[in-house]
Amino acid sequence: MKSVRRLLVPLAALTALVLLAGNPAVADPGPPPNSMASLGDSITRGFNACGWYVDCTSRSFSTGDNSAVNSQYLRIRATNAAINGRNHNDARSGAKSADMPGQAGTAVGQGVDYVTMLIGANDACTGTEAAMTPVATYRANIDAALDRLGTGLPTARVQLISVPDIHRLWSVGKGSGSARSAWSLFSVCQSMLANPTSTAQADVDRRDRVRQRVVDYNTQLAQACAAYGPNCDFDDNAVFGYPFTLSQLSTWDYFHPNASGQQVLASASYAAGFGW
Repeated sequence: MKSVRRLLVPLAALTALVLLAGNPAVADPGPPPNSMASLGDSITRGFNACGWYVDCTSRSFSTGDNSAVNSQYLRIRATNAAINGRNHNDARSGAKSADMPGQAGTAVGQGVDYVTMLIGANDACTGTEAAMTPVATYRANIDAALDRLGTGLPTARVQLISVPDIHRLWSVGKGSGSARSAWSLFSVCQSMLANPTSTAQADVDRRDRVRQRVVDYNTQLAQACAAYGPNCDFDDNAVFGYPFTLSQLSTWDYFHPNASGQQVLASASYAAGFGW
């Protein structure tokens, strides 16, 4: 028995080393950043969070300065006053993954220490299922943006935030006449939200395929972040998995987060981030 135990101990140690060697690099928080930029689309712009069909960047979950939202920027500022006023919202309403390299270039020009990226809702939320961005194209766009950040800001931390679950959007809103009217009137995310009350198998299958596309995007984000190295952190699907409610959506379009929804995004993404 003693000889068996002697054998088991080095084997266990060797196994642990192999497992550690095979794991992707763990995100390195480093010190709290002195500056930051946010990349993304209308969600990051705070669209519809304070007014009728306008960007509300003060209520952005990432770089906003509204105290009720308590953005990532304000949470960092609470521990590092040097970031005060050095918060750049480089997102653009309507943006897709193809726009990320350009936004990354803007962040590089700003010389920031920290970048958040939330993108993919518009890649999946299109007029038709066929118009969704292919997964390989999405990944190529993300890689191009990360390449630009890595070259221009080699020491900056980057957080890739998972695309929200738009199937849940359908689930929490389909029973609301106001939500259904807004989705139809403004042609909101028809790839998912067309015929919202239909139980026909074709519609059920379509919704499942659109959700799977979002799942696939998030898988690519995780892989791209792991390949980038320890300066990148993926939120491990914290935002995708958050069980948001109808009350956290704008009552103008029942798609974009309202101020409460932005606060939830800030909390979920920051808690799953670098831990400053």
